[in-house]
Amino acid sequence: MAAEMKSGLASRFESLLVLSAMNVLVVGGAGYIGSHCVRQLIAAGHRPVVLDNFVYGHRAAVAPDLKVYDGNLGDEALVGRILRDERIDIVMHFAAYCYVGESVTAPLKYYFNNVVATLHLLNAMIEAGVRKFVFSSTCATFGIPATLPIHENLPQAPINPYGQTKLDIENALKSLATAHGLSFAAFRYFNAAGAAEDGSIGEDHDPETHLIPVAIDVATGRRPHLELFGTDYPTPDGTCLRDYIHVDDLSRAHIAVFEQLAAPGAQLFYNLGTGTPTSNRAVIRAVEQATGRRVKVVEGPRRAGDPPALYADSSKAQRELGWKVKFPGIDAIVASAWKWHASHPDGYADRKRPGTRA
Repeated sequence: MAAEMKSGLASRFESLLVLSAMNVLVVGGAGYIGSHCVRQLIAAGHRPVVLDNFVYGHRAAVAPDLKVYDGNLGDEALVGRILRDERIDIVMHFAAYCYVGESVTAPLKYYFNNVVATLHLLNAMIEAGVRKFVFSSTCATFGIPATLPIHENLPQAPINPYGQTKLDIENALKSLATAHGLSFAAFRYFNAAGAAEDGSIGEDHDPETHLIPVAIDVATGRRPHLELFGTDYPTPDGTCLRDYIHVDDLSRAHIAVFEQLAAPGAQLFYNLGTGTPTSNRAVIRAVEQATGRRVKVVEGPRRAGDPPALYADSSKAQRELGWKVKFPGIDAIVASAWKWHASHPDGYADRKRPGTRA
């Protein structure tokens, strides 16, 4: 009898797991954060389906046995067909252009992709009856914050088109929640960094502008030096302070929110960071320690629009989602990045043309 009860409980538990498994369309699933989220979805028992145009994403970042569609998020006919054919429950959107400087010089590129194409994606969802959406937003919607750490209710005043396009979609999502019962979560990232623990996938942008991979390139001789923008900030060592969060920690938060999206019209906003400010010089030291090599630095003037410090208050996500940071320190984050770069010195080696994908 005991054995039968145990077997019955196990069967019911397995059934619950099956019922809770979601078909998830990951838009931009071959990009940096998207590809890591795909792996975390699989580990959590869900079924990801990838949509990517592979202009900036990498086919090698996605497991070969996954269903992958090569296409654009703004193609409503394609998106609608995928949503219906794959019986999608939730859409995750990572397919944004995300170079702040480029958004200033080429704003239309950012508005067409980050706003117009995303609105087409959302319209396809509404038409197909898919009402759950997870949005990759950014701390850039806050501009230069009045206080630190940054919590969700601070005023949002972007200082560049990239941040503005993300805020525009946040506002559109609120309207869709009211009009159509769309349930959404908008995650405002701080500095995503690191790579998969096994070193199988990681960060590969072209051109690369993120501090950790640039410092690693200098350490390995792929670049002559690292330009350090600003050494006279009102911070302990004179360089900017930023909040670095491991890409897998980010990804796990996106999955932890699924249960919260069950209520129609849910409007959820979360900051994702560790809450620990790390200076540019501290990042460089961590890279030198991980690689055992020197990073040559050339000091330069401040860049316009760079705030002295940006770091998150992520207590809301921790409290409401049960989300915890697994990689709280810069050393562990850099060590994971180095594992990827050391085993993939040429990255994925499948680039079509320069660019980056969130």
